[in-house]
Amino acid sequence: MYFRLLDRWDERRGQRSAAGKKRVELNLRRDLAFPEAESVTTLAEFGAIAARAVEDSSSFYRLDDEVAATSWEGGWISFPSRVFTETSENNTVWAKVTEARSSDHALVVFHHWNATSRNPQLARFFAWHGLTVVEIAMPYHLERNRPGSTHADYMLSANLGLTIRSVRQAVLDGRQLIAILQLRGYKKLSVLGISLGSWVAGLIAAHDPTVTKAALFLSAGSLADMVWTGSATRHIRASFEGEIDLHELRRAWAPISLDNYVDKLARPSLELQLLLAKRDRVVLPALSESLISKLDRSGARSRVTRVNCGHYSLNLPPYIIKAGLDTARFLS
Repeated sequence: MYFRLLDRWDERRGQRSAAGKKRVELNLRRDLAFPEAESVTTLAEFGAIAARAVEDSSSFYRLDDEVAATSWEGGWISFPSRVFTETSENNTVWAKVTEARSSDHALVVFHHWNATSRNPQLARFFAWHGLTVVEIAMPYHLERNRPGSTHADYMLSANLGLTIRSVRQAVLDGRQLIAILQLRGYKKLSVLGISLGSWVAGLIAAHDPTVTKAALFLSAGSLADMVWTGSATRHIRASFEGEIDLHELRRAWAPISLDNYVDKLARPSLELQLLLAKRDRVVLPALSESLISKLDRSGARSRVTRVNCGHYSLNLPPYIIKAGLDTARFLS
């Protein structure tokens, strides 16, 4: 009875989050994802360019050595994004800092898709455990919200190229923030990502050797599979119907799939924590378990926390308490 009520609560919470989400037309927009590539007119050509980006992912996610002009005052960090977009609000990165006393360990937190606020309880909890917490706003979220939008549709949508550009922008913004924290004197850098934010955190951990620990909440390997099967992205799946199949979507979004960087996540200097919800209907547990199996086969240094709740009910006690304590032990 309890779990039926919990599942019903999750479903109602998911229905509220679906407000304003609409079906749109499939759009390649190669120019947004791969501006240096040749003209693309077919899904097959798009997939071929995406495959080359995976093969040279160090270049695709490269951050140059120059640190952007940064403002750090009043507990806030801001700096210009390395990716210029048509939305002026999205071109400045904002991050909220909750400092711990005498800490040389910074934790960069990447929120979930369509987050409307940061999480001060989470920040205070980890700061109390000795980590300075830096909560970054991902593209088209919070201070970077696109005027007039009902949700962060430019971050994840049926526009294939725009989605790749937004995830890449989030990765580069996160790497830039990590470089800023290093210059500030932080010697240990960790990342924590929640749902869509876990893909960003995972991509950063795979490509930034300064990150030594990564906690991935409600994550999986293939972003394409998550969108195809998840309850929160039914409107995107509906946009794909009759236009693209799952195999083609996997190829198109290969550069933003953690499955393709398992070997990089298995580097000896990186420790991983993966937390999955066994009743999750947004990121199906089978997808999370698939990533975990691939990491195990690659020899990754990973630990797994499984909680018997749904995607949204992870925020409820006792689940959030277990998640917090397990992650604090992992990061400390």
